[in-house]
Amino acid sequence: MKPLRSTSRHASAGYGQPPLRARPRPLAATLLHVGGYNGFGLWMVLGLALAVGVYPGGRGDVLVPLALGALLVAFGLAAAGFHSRWMPHWHGWVLGKGSRPTRDALIALACTLPVLAVAGLARGDNTFWATRLAGAAMALCSLCCLIVTAYADGRRQAPEMDHHLATQLPLSRVVSATYGGGLWLWLCAAGQGADNTDLHPTAWIVGLLVLALLRGLVESLRWQAALQRVVGPRGRLELQPGRYLAALLVYAVPCAALLLMSFGFGWLALAMVAAISGTVGMSTELSLYDEALAALPDGP
Repeated sequence: MKPLRSTSRHASAGYGQPPLRARPRPLAATLLHVGGYNGFGLWMVLGLALAVGVYPGGRGDVLVPLALGALLVAFGLAAAGFHSRWMPHWHGWVLGKGSRPTRDALIALACTLPVLAVAGLARGDNTFWATRLAGAAMALCSLCCLIVTAYADGRRQAPEMDHHLATQLPLSRVVSATYGGGLWLWLCAAGQGADNTDLHPTAWIVGLLVLALLRGLVESLRWQAALQRVVGPRGRLELQPGRYLAALLVYAVPCAALLLMSFGFGWLALAMVAAISGTVGMSTELSLYDEALAALPDGP
């Protein structure tokens, strides 16, 4: 009877029997997934900037990115709440009557506490010690959430993934979320103070370009590690057009937009193009990576 009860529990959670191989997610689910961790990345970058004391002053300058990060995170939660076919759970939590949140979902929900604290404490100059402390807590909680949920999401997506590939997921998730969240934060800053000299556009541009370079290095190493374990010819996965499209959207378009911002005009439009392009490109790239995981052999 115990195996039957366990199977029923898995089925009610929307998983059924744990799959033996990776199963690529629908693109819409991948887009919500990427948008969610970009939201945590936005909170992390904002919290770090507040803690260090380099973020521009203004209560609205803090509340807007907080709200945007919450919106990015809430999209996936709302889709799971409506029990959409392509988003059956949120960090393993199937929302419904009698369903309890998983550990990962609880960690993600707990990140809203320092977010609310920052929203309540934000002032005109944002140098109040409690605001900076709350910002540090928000950055730390978001970082912990990205690390913990990355490993768990990878195991749910590909239960047979070997340990070496699994240990690469947290680093990849943190770097990608920092880059994506930084692009969304730059959108907020550009939209709220395009004429504000406190924005220091050169520092923003250089920082985001460095993050793009770092992410390209990390993702390249992760792809090579996965492709080395693929059964059969690797050319189809290495040279597929989708990878070039993803690289164009993740790196070429945002970096070109960032460089054009140095001319001092069209900041809002360029920042919007960079943020949206980066998110869509990372979603495309993650879908292709899931396809590569599906070609891995069973077992470690």
